[in-house]
Amino acid sequence: MKKSIALVIMAFVFFVSCSKEDSTDTIAVDGNSISNNKKATGSSSNDLLSGDTYKSMVIELVYVQGFEPSATSVNNLTSFLNARTNKPGGITVVKRSIASPGKATFTNQEIVAIEDANRTKYNTANQIAVWALFIDGASASDSGNSYVLGTAYRNTSFVIYEKTIQSLSDSPFEPSRSLFETTIITHEFGHILGLTNLGAPLQSNHEDAAHEKHCDVESCLMYWSAESGRGVANMVSGGSAPKLDAQCLADLKANGGK
Repeated sequence: MKKSIALVIMAFVFFVSCSKEDSTDTIAVDGNSISNNKKATGSSSNDLLSGDTYKSMVIELVYVQGFEPSATSVNNLTSFLNARTNKPGGITVVKRSIASPGKATFTNQEIVAIEDANRTKYNTANQIAVWALFIDGASASDSGNSYVLGTAYRNTSFVIYEKTIQSLSDSPFEPSRSLFETTIITHEFGHILGLTNLGAPLQSNHEDAAHEKHCDVESCLMYWSAESGRGVANMVSGGSAPKLDAQCLADLKANGGK
């Protein structure tokens, strides 16, 4: 049991890609350049958290047929965001499916290409848009017993490796799928919100020196991993996903969040 659980949490925070801004893309959507959605991870922290520029948020949730996240996980995400962001115009999730790309593994570059070919929602004057992809394959960065389950790779983009999640959940001695999905999705969204020290300035010294851009508090949602199967089991115990600790909450509040 400990081995299965340990694989689960260690993977989804394995790395965060910090894409450089795509300055060559100038195609406008409603008068706004889509290059505004192709910047470095965490660079839209204030825009996502505050209501100063963008009064609402739309999440374009795209999944390969057969790999849709549970309704519970999506509801948990919107609850997480409503509690942390100032969006008086509300948060909307628009879901749709796409055909399978027909691959077993995906590089970061291939994930970016899928977004570029399929994304339809971009920032407008008053609404910020987020792309969330649930893919039917594994990360090409998986190695041995280490699995990448999610990656935040642009300022408003992240991918969830849903096929890997399904293979590691909802079986005896493994976490429930909804709990597993919720933990991974909110963790990756935490990165695009600017955590930890990734766009939301630190209000205290709590970045893990050994695992940058992650919190050093073991019980925090933004902790990189647990050191043992027992530690991971504690993170997902009680039937709910890990929460942000007080220091991560302070970072978000100081940068426009609740």
